[in-house]
Amino acid sequence: MKINKRFILSFVAPFMILISAIGLIFRENSKKIFYLPIGLMGIVIILEGGISRKLDRKKITKKIQSYQKVK
Repeated sequence: MKINKRFILSFVAPFMILISAIGLIFRENSKKIFYLPIGLMGIVIILEGGISRKLDRKKITKKIQSYQKVK
């Protein structure tokens, strides 16, 4: 059975957030700051994917509407 690379990569961002949360909870106070960038990058990856999909949908909708006006 072949596994799609995109399927595996879709778990990277949530895994980054999970690692960050575990690190923030269980590490001592002086080393907690090292886990913030990992969590922030995971959040940014998820938000960027949602925003780019939304913008792509708007572009497609505008193209469809422009073709309907020509006819």
